[in-house]
Amino acid sequence: MGIGLFGLSLCSLAAAPLKIAYSDWPGWTAFAIGAEKGWFKAAGVEVDLLWFEYGPSMEAYSAGKVDAVMVTNGDALVTGATGGKNVMILVTDYSNGNDMVVAKPGIKSLKDLKGGKIGVEVGFVDHLLLLNGLKKAGLAESDVTLVPTPTNQAPQVLASGQVDAVAAWQPNSGAALKALPGSTAVYTSADEPGLIYDMVAVTPQSLAQRRADWVKFVSVWDKIVAYLADPATRDDGIKIMAARAGVSPADYAAFMSGTRLLTLAEGAPKLAGIASVLGSAKIADDFNVKNEVYKEHQDVASYIDASLMLEAAKK
Repeated sequence: MGIGLFGLSLCSLAAAPLKIAYSDWPGWTAFAIGAEKGWFKAAGVEVDLLWFEYGPSMEAYSAGKVDAVMVTNGDALVTGATGGKNVMILVTDYSNGNDMVVAKPGIKSLKDLKGGKIGVEVGFVDHLLLLNGLKKAGLAESDVTLVPTPTNQAPQVLASGQVDAVAAWQPNSGAALKALPGSTAVYTSADEPGLIYDMVAVTPQSLAQRRADWVKFVSVWDKIVAYLADPATRDDGIKIMAARAGVSPADYAAFMSGTRLLTLAEGAPKLAGIASVLGSAKIADDFNVKNEVYKEHQDVASYIDASLMLEAAKK
């Protein structure tokens, strides 16, 4: 009897869904397509996608409420440094314009923001984008005043006149452009190719115990990317994503081009290579330490495991 119950408990454990926290970014919202179409189940793995705002998704991961979280490669380091150790197993995309510095009317470039106020979620990825842009424009962080602003509040803060510009990612950057007529994007992630990669990061324990299930999860990604690439099914895919995000399909379609989705064959070399995700994460690590997001430099390479993407791509 005891052995039977023990065996039953092991079966229940093996059958437990992979609990994954995700938030509103096209490279992550796309997973809703796989869930709605039943592709994870068809691949032989149960997946429970849990919807959050971005910051709370990382908090849920660090609190042990989920097995994985979808974050930028830089924020995977933040999560790890503050107690939520993780391994990046899938790169979904890189930002290709959806992260923006949006300025009020009359401001045409970052140079015009000298002496101005910029709303930004300090320590997050668009803070890094902003600093890189300021440096290229010949300005230092001290040449502007940063106003700590939760990213989802960026549109209201810009429209209210509290700041001269905001740094935010979609859909918040697009909403900021709409909220203040005449505002413009004066710097975007398209000006910083390869700076911001978006990931699925998993607990080391779950990866060790259920690696085969995570390979099955990763293998569905190509099907999702193909669905969005096919003109016959793209609109349906965007409709699913827009419904999950709570916006109109037309609005969501408008900023899809700002996220460069990567197939497994495209993404695996970037995750495995020195010049791509690892190099970008090292830039983020330097930024995080310099800005006291965390104190000690992270062993960036230990956060990366490209083997699942490579294995899934072969299948």
